[in-house]
Amino acid sequence: MTAPLPNPADIVPLIEDAVTAPSMHNAQPWKFLYRPASGLIELYGDPDRAMPRADPDHRALHLGCAAALFNLRVSAASAGWGTDVRLLPDPDDPWLLAAANLREPGPTDRDLGSLHPAVRRRHTSRFPFAEEEIPPALLDGLRAAALLEGCRLAVPDAWHTDTVLGLVHDSEHREEMDPAMTAETLAWTHAGTPEGQTRPDGIPVDAFGPKHTGRGGVVRDFGRSRRVPGRGWATFEQNPHIVLLGTSGDRPEDWLRAGQALQRVLLQATADGLVTSMTSQPLEWPELRWTVRDPGSAMTHVQMVIRLGYGPQGPATPRRPVAEVLTTIR
Repeated sequence: MTAPLPNPADIVPLIEDAVTAPSMHNAQPWKFLYRPASGLIELYGDPDRAMPRADPDHRALHLGCAAALFNLRVSAASAGWGTDVRLLPDPDDPWLLAAANLREPGPTDRDLGSLHPAVRRRHTSRFPFAEEEIPPALLDGLRAAALLEGCRLAVPDAWHTDTVLGLVHDSEHREEMDPAMTAETLAWTHAGTPEGQTRPDGIPVDAFGPKHTGRGGVVRDFGRSRRVPGRGWATFEQNPHIVLLGTSGDRPEDWLRAGQALQRVLLQATADGLVTSMTSQPLEWPELRWTVRDPGSAMTHVQMVIRLGYGPQGPATPRRPVAEVLTTIR
């Protein structure tokens, strides 16, 4: 017997979960459309929330939207639904990134549902992590999570980690010398106290984390170009644990797979008791991005650098209400 299709009210909690996904500068560049007659949820990219200077080809926009799509899949599984997803279903509409049909759940959907408790617990942490090794079994589990979404997760050795950290610092200096990119970053960061912030997007000051002493860390310093009263300094881990998420191709469909893999890895890490942050600075410069990868690896294109460890959870960042991102076609 076929289960009845969900009504529009049933879709709201799925979207509430979906929009907790990370996106570049927390721009939340997604829109959803629900068709109750068919049980179809469509995911669109929002060009008004793109980053023309840092993300001219919309690669990061695709990653963020795909991370929201993965959250949607997890939320649907937790609510007792399966999802059949088609990526880029309409060649004539490049902003229609995916379409998800809701159906009765199967075994893989139940596995997805087990990640649901991590959806609301996952927050980016721009705080120092402990100098503590991550058990190999946990790293193997994260590699497996990426493979389930058709991507690879590489754990770089010491020389490769040093290379990536050097590229992060190089990209920071490049951004400082690029007024257009600096202005774009500032446009998505809040000023003033958390109590005075009203925007439901962007990076609030309490999510900046402390300033880095010494050489600096692997996380982007959103307070680098502005004075933040009361913001302190801290020593970050000297040997950060990073992993590289990548694909063999570098087209929009690859980016959508990578975004789902990214969120699956982040949720699995959260479920395993790890905290995470991401850095995309060296990936925003074409002349640097190709040097992030290990030349001896089968991973041709790095899509995200992820920092893992044990430490304080980052604060929740603001989210746009569902009414702003969901349209129902009756």
